[in-house]
This record gives sequence, structure tokens and C-alpha cells, in this order.
Amino acid sequence: MPKMKTKSGAKKRFRVRGGGSIKRSQAFKRHILTKKSTKNKRQLRGPTSVHSTNAAAVAAMLPYA
Repeated sequence: MPKMKTKSGAKKRFRVRGGGSIKRSQAFKRHILTKKSTKNKRQLRGPTSVHSTNAAAVAAMLPYA
């Protein structure tokens, strides 16, 4: 059988942690930051996990992760 291809958009956006959860970066912190509060921007820092309802779909895009 041929190898399965990884979705190239998904491999740029997601990483699989050691425990199996999928890490993603936060949205809404790229531009138009002047109208967002400092608290909001601070809480958008750092990675977070993919929600459990989407984890199976993301894992299907990363077959060898």
C-alpha cells in the first residue's frame, strides 16, 4: 500500500504532545490588536489543546503523528 499523505496545512498548525493530546496555537492575536484589551491579549498567549470534539478530525489529518 502507498504511504498516506499528511495534510500540509495541519502539519504547520498542530503538534502531538507526549500524552497524545494535540497542541494548537491561539487565534485572534494576529492583527487589529489596538481594540483588544491587555487582559484579552495576555490570555491569548501560549498554546492550548484541540477540543475533544475536534481531536479525531485533526488526528485523521496527521496519520503518522
